[in-house]
Amino acid sequence: MMGDYPIWLIIFGLGAGSFGLRFLFLGLVGDRAMPEWVLRHLRYTAVAVLPALVAPLVLWPSATGGQPDPTRLIAAAAAFIVGYVTKSIYGAMGTGAAVMIGAAYWPF
Repeated sequence: MMGDYPIWLIIFGLGAGSFGLRFLFLGLVGDRAMPEWVLRHLRYTAVAVLPALVAPLVLWPSATGGQPDPTRLIAAAAAFIVGYVTKSIYGAMGTGAAVMIGAAYWPF
């Protein structure tokens, strides 16, 4: 019984922190107009999240024991180039997936 105390304290603390952050933006500031510089920074949040999630998987993949894999690097480069040229996230993701799948069957 006493062994469960720390985990519940952590769960409660994380829940209270999550609620506090959401309430700060939605409850206290939600009905006010935000300054232009804040809105400009918020526009780039989604653009920054995807690379932050993908970069560790490309540079230090757990499938290779944390060693960089040329296939993943080439797929990421191809996806970046297609995304930059076409401005299409679906095109970039499709290109990266096609390179990864194609490299699996390409005899090296």
